[in-house]
Amino acid sequence: MNTVTLGMILEARERLKAVVRKTDLINSRQLRQLVGTEVYLKAECLQHTGSFKLRGAYNMISQLTPEQKACGVIASSAGNHAQGVALAAQSFGVKATIVMPAGAPLAKVAATRELGAEVVLHGAVYDDAFNKAMELQKETGATFVHPFNDPLVIAGQGSVGVEILDKLPDVDQVIVPIGGGGLISGVAIAIKELRPSVKIIGVQAAGAASMAQSISEGKPVQLSSASTIADGIAVKRPGDLTYEIVNKYVDEVVTVDEDEIAAGILTLLEKCKLTAEGAGAVPVAALIHGKIKPEGKICCLVSGGNIDVNMLQRIVDRGLAKSGRIGKIKLLLPDKPGMLTGMLNVIAKSGANVLSIGHDRVYNNSALNTAHVELTIETHNRDHLNEVLSQLAENGYEVLGA
Repeated sequence: MNTVTLGMILEARERLKAVVRKTDLINSRQLRQLVGTEVYLKAECLQHTGSFKLRGAYNMISQLTPEQKACGVIASSAGNHAQGVALAAQSFGVKATIVMPAGAPLAKVAATRELGAEVVLHGAVYDDAFNKAMELQKETGATFVHPFNDPLVIAGQGSVGVEILDKLPDVDQVIVPIGGGGLISGVAIAIKELRPSVKIIGVQAAGAASMAQSISEGKPVQLSSASTIADGIAVKRPGDLTYEIVNKYVDEVVTVDEDEIAAGILTLLEKCKLTAEGAGAVPVAALIHGKIKPEGKICCLVSGGNIDVNMLQRIVDRGLAKSGRIGKIKLLLPDKPGMLTGMLNVIAKSGANVLSIGHDRVYNNSALNTAHVELTIETHNRDHLNEVLSQLAENGYEVLGA
């Protein structure tokens, strides 16, 4: 079986009814204000295990024979598929072994183990873990549960598309993350077969744009590397099956860079009150950064929310820096009483907030009667940050950099 049909997706939806959460479709007033049209968020970040991956894993494992279940299952994953397979296998009493990249987020590794799976850490990215999983599969005879290039897995993911149309039958655009292509393949088949006029747009991280490059070259290609904070979509090569489906059903594939992904995470967290990992935030990132022309009613599929809290802090800080809400300023001050106080007064009057300050009069390689000051300040936006810099200059303070 190397095809996926609408019938398979509808069958998967029935199997999944008692297992998966029918996640909310949230009308976001905040995003509407940003882009000028209605935007809905399909919140798969609120799914069991924190992502859509349970759908495909459960659908596939449910169709194994008793003999196959007795031999167990094996999978490779950056984290979300791992948890989906682990929970699905647990529900059927099947042993699960998951190979994950050595750099997979610790929260995802811990969550997978908590669901009863054996975790093997190997390689730097998903593709390395995949190769190791295939070795172990040959040794053990376990059934390999592919994260994206499997018809039953794709059919399970396609249930998300049916749910979107159930709640929003007049949707005009659906924006979906792409890693290996399993999610967008299922969603695109479901929606295009039921509503051919709906535009399906895929989004990849620029540092792991294997599907975008494959579409451009007319065949599946393998990248030499895949580097992005959106670890859930850091895939070097799309599947042969998913490539064919995307090429047939998807209208457009765009990319977003790391700063744009960080801003997407921050926007969802701050304005929409949703915690999304990098992969889950790329649809919103593409929309708010003008990578997609908004038309009619839009649905952004927030595919997952499994983000390490330490990484979340770094991403939030990066997003704040990109939007100008946090800025670092270096100044050269005469080393005499009152200069530091005067500088801080200028900043206070501007409405900015000082988060940290460093003062160095010894190791600054400048004149003996000067001091270097480095500040981190909090501002409203980039215009406000520029205003602070202008006021410092107008008051005689030498700004070395910002």
